[in-house]
Parts: sequence; C-alpha cells; structure tokens
Amino acid sequence: MAGLNKVMLIGRLGKDPEVISFENGGKKMTVTLATSERYRDRNGQWQDQTEWHNIVAWGNLANDIEEKRRNYIKGDLLFVEGKIKTRQYQDSSGTTKYITEIVAEKMNLISKSGQQSNQNDPHLQSDRSTSSTAPDYSEDLHSDQGAGGHDASADDLPF
Repeated sequence: MAGLNKVMLIGRLGKDPEVISFENGGKKMTVTLATSERYRDRNGQWQDQTEWHNIVAWGNLANDIEEKRRNYIKGDLLFVEGKIKTRQYQDSSGTTKYITEIVAEKMNLISKSGQQSNQNDPHLQSDRSTSSTAPDYSEDLHSDQGAGGHDASADDLPF
C-alpha cells in the first residue's frame, strides 16, 4: 500500500522569500510561515499557539517568486500545499543536523500584509500576541474531561 505525504497550511510569512540560483540554472526559494491556533487554558482564558514552518520551493514556483510574477512579502497570508521532507547535513564542526521542511508545490495569496480577509476572525489578525509553547496537559492525562481539565463546548473547538 502506498503512503500519502500531503501538507496544507494557511499562515503568515515570517520574512520576505529568498531565492538562490545554482550553477546549473536551478532555483530554490526559502521562507518561513507561521500558523496559529487558539485554545482555552485551564483557567478558561484563550491562548494562542504559533508553529513556525520552513518552506522551500524549486523550479517554476521559485522562478516566479524571484521574477516577481508572485510578489509575496513578510506578513502576507498564504495557502501553501506540498509535502514534508526531512534532510540532514553536517555543520562546520562536523555535527549532523536535521531540518524538516515543507516542499511547496502550490502557494496562493489569500490577503496582503496589513489587509484582513475577515476582520471578525481573531485567527487571521496579525497584531495579536502569540505563545510558542505547547500547553501542559500532563495533569489531565487520566481525566474524563477534555484537554485543559474542563468539559468541551462549542466555544472550545478550534474551527
């Protein structure tokens, strides 16, 4: 049976895309993408959690970005579709390092930086504070209640 390696993300660019060219004419684009989700903590307060993703693109997609046929800048809200790849390399001291990247096959602009496609959706607002640490649910592992130690309700759903 064949496997499936498919990733779909919606998030904001953490920097302007960078494109490098190789001697053989190939191009590679790199950028970071932030995705955020909301949840209620044990005290009932809304918390935001942000994950950062390394995005790479090759070939025509990288070429379009370099030649500004696709003009993406830091803060733009994008839909990215691709696959997860983990690669290893040796740093200058000889230590083996691993990096996980999303190899983009599609990148589509949802809204430009500073514009909101839905002013009422706090998940799409770029000026809110975020937390990069995961919630600690270790005390709730054997609880009959939902994550965070309270009964789940419609307000707790992330969508």
